[in-house]
Amino acid sequence: MEPTRSRSRSALALAGLLGAAGATHFAKPRPYDSIVPRALPGRPRTWTYASGVAELALAAAVAAPRTRGLGGKLAAAFFAAVFPANVKMALDHRAKSPGARAVAWGRLPLQVPLVLWALRVGRSAP
Repeated sequence: MEPTRSRSRSALALAGLLGAAGATHFAKPRPYDSIVPRALPGRPRTWTYASGVAELALAAAVAAPRTRGLGGKLAAAFFAAVFPANVKMALDHRAKSPGARAVAWGRLPLQVPLVLWALRVGRSAP
């Protein structure tokens, strides 16, 4: 496969991930509400919807070649910014089943490849 096609597929895959995640913030908001850090002002649902909108906007930016560079960099920043919510989720799951704990704690190291993927997509933009 040629490098340009591979980069485009990677960007579209990242856009798909962001778009699907953004949509779930509206379709099933309750799990997201529960991981909003309490230190944030306002209602958790507001933050859930705001982050859903952000993910949908990032998906669009990453999907479009013209905005892919900025979109990739902003997606990397977004993945870093939501890390505290993932930490909160892991801590909140301490009393849950072993499987639920494993999923919650397993999400934490996954943020690193997501940030690196988004940065790579941003750097490879035309």
